[in-house]
Amino acid sequence: MSSEPEQDILAAIDLGSNSFHMIIARVRDGHFQVVDKLREMVQLRAGLDDSLYLSEQAQERAIACLQRFGERIKDLPTSSVRVVGTNTLRVAVNSQTFLRKARTALGHPIAIIAGEEEARLIYLGVAHALAFDNSRRLVMDIGGGSTEFIIGEGFTGLRRESLEMGCVSFSQRFFINGRISRSRFTIAAITAGSRLRSIQRPYRNMGWVEVIGASGTIRTVANIVKENSWSDDGVITLKSLNNLIDVMVGAGHVDQLEIEGLSSERASVLPGGVVILKAAFERLKIDRMVVSNGALREGLLYDLLGRIQHDDERDRTVLALANRYQSDKAQAQRIEIMVTQLFEQVSEEWKLEQADLDCLKWAAKLHEIGLAISHNSFHKHSAYLVANSVLSGFSREEQHVLATIVLGQRRKFPQKEIKKLPDEVQKSSKRLTILLRLAMVFNRGRTEKADTFVKLKVKKKGLRLELPNAWLEDHPLTKSDLFYEADYLEEVGFNLKIKDS
Repeated sequence: MSSEPEQDILAAIDLGSNSFHMIIARVRDGHFQVVDKLREMVQLRAGLDDSLYLSEQAQERAIACLQRFGERIKDLPTSSVRVVGTNTLRVAVNSQTFLRKARTALGHPIAIIAGEEEARLIYLGVAHALAFDNSRRLVMDIGGGSTEFIIGEGFTGLRRESLEMGCVSFSQRFFINGRISRSRFTIAAITAGSRLRSIQRPYRNMGWVEVIGASGTIRTVANIVKENSWSDDGVITLKSLNNLIDVMVGAGHVDQLEIEGLSSERASVLPGGVVILKAAFERLKIDRMVVSNGALREGLLYDLLGRIQHDDERDRTVLALANRYQSDKAQAQRIEIMVTQLFEQVSEEWKLEQADLDCLKWAAKLHEIGLAISHNSFHKHSAYLVANSVLSGFSREEQHVLATIVLGQRRKFPQKEIKKLPDEVQKSSKRLTILLRLAMVFNRGRTEKADTFVKLKVKKKGLRLELPNAWLEDHPLTKSDLFYEADYLEEVGFNLKIKDS
């Protein structure tokens, strides 16, 4: 690992509800050559109790796995590694407590992604794994706690949904203690069908040419179908699913499942996965399904490569959101130019990185979108829209940080909101908020040109802001705003010293 140039090696880790996956790849001419793949059945979802607390035993299994994964990627820079948590970590009430330990064990940041973002990445992985043309396709991925459905053409996802049902959660709920019966399948199928009702009409109306399945459960079913000659070449059909269900009901218990193509570690969660798959076939009128080797982790790799090559989905998302709410582009650009100038002066001493500058620029582009709702407290409306919109490409943590910075652009400093963020991003979020606030002060007049260069100097407990001689006297309104700003920052223990030379 260490003998490879750092920028040539990328790693992606998917902390799924059933399995943890890691893929390490070498980049060659914009494509990947897989160096290593690791998978461990951590069964994180199995450790979630009725109150949505993740048990200590499940956490210990996960931490042990991440320590092993961490050994393989310890020499890689943070910019070359992408790690995401999915459904179980989305819903667990103590996920942040677990994540603090998990990040230490792995040695790299971990982000929790929303279901729709998970769907986007799954489609990206599948699209690159197959010889895609522009035909319309339906992609389905059954995870441990959620199931994703995506309709897309080529590399573009057109519609994405994530439903709260997975192979682990359904197996635990409907096949208690591993018992399998026809009546249990029927009840589980009714529940899965009811959850599919919300998407069945719009999805069927859009239509598709081909249906593709991804990830462990569907690959296992395809393998079983092939090994038992229930269809050609492992193509899944409704008839083959009914054959599989008949065999499972005949066995009566997951411990008695002796089926060609089924591994022992997958048996306990197979009933829940199969019933979800059958419900999808029936509700969405699927005739046949082929299986892709690409999935979420491959999508993570391609998304990471896009970021490295300055083709970032988050940039497109921010631009689309700004356009949707008709943000003043000229003012956003003025703020962006100034926050960049301020950032460059303090980034080294404040230990800020390129990712922090990206976040600051996104905040500049979105800081006024709340004006579409009301001028009064527009910063609060802007923050609400950022926090609650579906932001493709963003993790849940990134979205919360961005919303907090936007909220903090004026008036009272958002100290309470910053303290709600994960520990490792609180300091940088506070500093980015201060830079945005300063840029706002100097551009409150919305002039076409900035007529001065603001010099910043990092001090022990804050910043020293220097301006040209007599500048403050020539700009009395800005002078007043600056001293008000110094008072706001003093309330949170930050000293802003203002000086004109």
